[in-house]
Amino acid sequence: MADAIHSSEEQYKFDVITKVLKKEIKPGLAAKLLGISTRQVRRLKIAVREEGVSATVHKLKGKPGNHHIDLGVKKKAITAIKETYFDFKPTFATEKLEENYAIAISPETTRLWMIETGLWKSRKQKAVKYKSWRPRKDYFGEMEQFDGSYHLWFENRLLDKNGDSLETCLLASIDDATGKITKAAFAANEGVIAVFTFWKEYILKHGKPISIYLDKFSTYKINHKAAVDNSDLLTQFQRTMQTLGIQLITAHSPEAKGRIERLFQTLQDRLVKEMRLAKINTPTQANIFLENVFLPAFNNKFSVIPAKEGNLHKPLSETDKNNLTSIFSIQSTRKINNDFTIQFKNNWYQLAEIQPTTVRPKEIVIVEERLNGTIHFSLQKLYLNYTILPEKPKKISRQPIILTRHKLNWQPSADHPWRQYGKIKS
Repeated sequence: MADAIHSSEEQYKFDVITKVLKKEIKPGLAAKLLGISTRQVRRLKIAVREEGVSATVHKLKGKPGNHHIDLGVKKKAITAIKETYFDFKPTFATEKLEENYAIAISPETTRLWMIETGLWKSRKQKAVKYKSWRPRKDYFGEMEQFDGSYHLWFENRLLDKNGDSLETCLLASIDDATGKITKAAFAANEGVIAVFTFWKEYILKHGKPISIYLDKFSTYKINHKAAVDNSDLLTQFQRTMQTLGIQLITAHSPEAKGRIERLFQTLQDRLVKEMRLAKINTPTQANIFLENVFLPAFNNKFSVIPAKEGNLHKPLSETDKNNLTSIFSIQSTRKINNDFTIQFKNNWYQLAEIQPTTVRPKEIVIVEERLNGTIHFSLQKLYLNYTILPEKPKKISRQPIILTRHKLNWQPSADHPWRQYGKIKS
């Protein structure tokens, strides 16, 4: 036979089929030797008789495959990756190529091309460790995982007063049953005001979840330079959620609430790049982008169907609605001074003479710092009237004993029932 043999494997296959043709071995043994079926052996016998050794060579050998990608498409894809998606991971780059360039290829193809061009390095897979995963909750709204992440979300497009790239805080909640991001918003920090604003907006939109899963310490990033008033946050948050009937579950490690931790890893890759492409440069722009563009697309792609159908978010009661501003306030207590003043955060407040309830010196009032910055004092669930003093009040010799609904020197009118008491009727 004068036909060229292209590989030792093809030569071996030809030799085995030749022995079958010479009846030196049976087709069943040939099938075992070649790892094919006896039916394929019969077809090869016929082909070798007609074509000789070339029958053992694959018909597409040396030719482009049936699924060969045109070199022009490859060039276009690599150019786009180099110019725009140079730091994207292969899977994310693949999505963008299809979305913006109508190039439909597999992530593995993109990975190979990026390795060829030096845009991606092949990585060894990590050894798999056994982990016992906590199963998801059954219903949407049964549990929300909540946390915040400080990161260079705007890369070098947002600078601080010293001209350095500014880290900002992203607050986010993810539903445990569906993996859906139920809310995400950029805030200055994870202080009480930011967290309260987040959850007030959440509850007004979705209702009250059954529980919120958060960690004890790192949720509030006590050691981060941008963190503020963290010492009060958990206590204030516990009080607020208890009032609303929402259970707080505190994890003892970041791994315990892995869903929100993995979410931030994904967002630090995808969200950062999406905002770069959309030319989003400020937290205000980013919050609009999150609400209208990113979250709907992200949830459509990555959320899952819950194990059981139903929404466990509870609607706000009328009492909740009426008191929501008060519930989401920072609350503390102060004592009323003898001159009916209250000192709070270096300011002095003078209670008015007429009040909705009886007020005595030394009584304890609840101070509410509302999210809009206003201060309110409550006693027996009624709000007291006051004015802000420009400075510390001076002591006076005479002062009222109590404050009531009317002035203490009030005199009843001539026809008041009190004046009729004791008069003899004629």
